[in-house]
Amino acid sequence: MASEFVTQSDAKSDPTIDPAFDLILNDDLAKNVWPKDLSVQQSTRENLSLMAKVMTPELFEKLKDKKTKAAGWTIARAINTGSVYTHSFVGCHAGDHESYSLFEELYRPVIESYHKGYQLDGTMHHITDMDIEKITTDLTPESKSKVISTRIRVARNLSFFPLNPGGTLETRMQIADLMEQVFATLEGDLAGVFLRHTEMTPEQTQQLIDDHFLFRGKDKMQAASGYHRHWPHGRGIFHSKSKEFVVWVNEGDHLRIISMEQGSDVKKVFERLGRGIAAIEAGIKKITGRSEVFMSDPVLGVITCCPSNLGTAMRASVHILVPKLIASIGFEELDKIARTMNCQVRGSSGEHSKVVD
Repeated sequence: MASEFVTQSDAKSDPTIDPAFDLILNDDLAKNVWPKDLSVQQSTRENLSLMAKVMTPELFEKLKDKKTKAAGWTIARAINTGSVYTHSFVGCHAGDHESYSLFEELYRPVIESYHKGYQLDGTMHHITDMDIEKITTDLTPESKSKVISTRIRVARNLSFFPLNPGGTLETRMQIADLMEQVFATLEGDLAGVFLRHTEMTPEQTQQLIDDHFLFRGKDKMQAASGYHRHWPHGRGIFHSKSKEFVVWVNEGDHLRIISMEQGSDVKKVFERLGRGIAAIEAGIKKITGRSEVFMSDPVLGVITCCPSNLGTAMRASVHILVPKLIASIGFEELDKIARTMNCQVRGSSGEHSKVVD
């Protein structure tokens, strides 16, 4: 895609545009005017995105001429995903740290709706604590018998770059180049190999696909935020020799740091994750000479592209054996049950993927 974006109308007439990768803007938002499609959603749909529950024409008019310094992020770019795709759950993204303060009237109610019980009125402050000794409970034997594998990941973004939806080809390449140097400093069970998407051999690519480790973009809702611009350049995956410690570079956030293994040893997975985060942070500080390297906020916590990941930016998951449950009640019904417990059901390969037995 030669330009920064194309409109929905242009995309319909251009077969070279791929909605799974290219940034496609709502026709009205491309002109920086209130999207008529969003009004239609709000008047006809029962299940609205969190963004659509907040945004009004009046709020759009108030914010439409504001722009952040680092990424040039606008309210039009912020709400594009939920305007283009009615089934988006959150419906908005950020382009840099400043987005969350400049467009607070959008993000604050979205954040408080998603992160239930957390208030952004200044009375609460976020604390990230990776002390394994503070986990004093364990899964029951019955629970352990149902867990096939355990995976805990965090998102991290470098404070001296814009977030990827507001980033460029150059910023993505600079991040990948920096992380290649950082990965070379990792030792022991964290040491491994960094493979760039543009340099992998067909055999390496297929092996990572078979291992379910390789991220491949190809997500329309993420693409509508700008996640996948300049694909596959500046993307890569690092994995330790055991493949129990993995880092995705520029998948969405700058870094997705992942610890995983077969079985149900949650504490072991968490301990490895904590060591990995600390080692990567130390490596970035040493190479750049910066005292602080990860984007964070005393109230919002770790800063991420999607408001759903703010706070710890952590997501812990297990592949669990529940024979015939989806076949009997369906994925959507199972997800409804999970959400009553502030959990989510996801497919075998993560968000927006199918369940594969």
